[in-house]
Amino acid sequence: SLPMTSSLCIYSALFMGFAWRVQPRNYLLLSCHAFNEAAQLYQLSRGYAYQQELKARGETATDAFSPLAFGSLLAMGAGSVIFGSQIQNVVLRAGMPQRVRDFMQHPAGPFTFHFWAPSWKWMLSVSNLVDFNKPVENISTMQQTALCATGYIWTRYSFVITPVNYNLAAVNVCLAITGTYQLGRKLKSEWEKQQASTAQKE
Repeated sequence: SLPMTSSLCIYSALFMGFAWRVQPRNYLLLSCHAFNEAAQLYQLSRGYAYQQELKARGETATDAFSPLAFGSLLAMGAGSVIFGSQIQNVVLRAGMPQRVRDFMQHPAGPFTFHFWAPSWKWMLSVSNLVDFNKPVENISTMQQTALCATGYIWTRYSFVITPVNYNLAAVNVCLAITGTYQLGRKLKSEWEKQQASTAQKE
């Protein structure tokens, strides 16, 4: 899926920035997302080339993807990183309630990677929520196991870094819950199949 691949490109780019700015600095996370960024960009280029090939043959492309929109989004993100502090200063000069001002100035607020990286991660949890009624045979045991582990580990990680990141904790709690539910459905189905197979043999 080109839309999902492009989203994962942005996801990894955000977490590369997060890994560099968080304390303690996380080089393992940075290297993982750098590798994933390269892999997803390669897949994106392959998918787009295939999309153009289909169009040249007069066939309908299965995925809608606009390089212009993708590039514009990346440019906006780069601009936010470069000019984020200036934009924040302009916003803070506007009249606003103190709670809103505190949120805007928070070390994990909307002018930081600490806010946008976990916010983008919500798409993984939302995808799992959308798939709640997905046929069990289409659920990947390995994928859901990985999502569960990610959710539980990162929930803890969210509270031992600086700044403490409640948004990151919330998205990973949701990911752990949805992943556990989907994994439970899959394991229950496999157990029921095994029991039915055993009963037939008897």
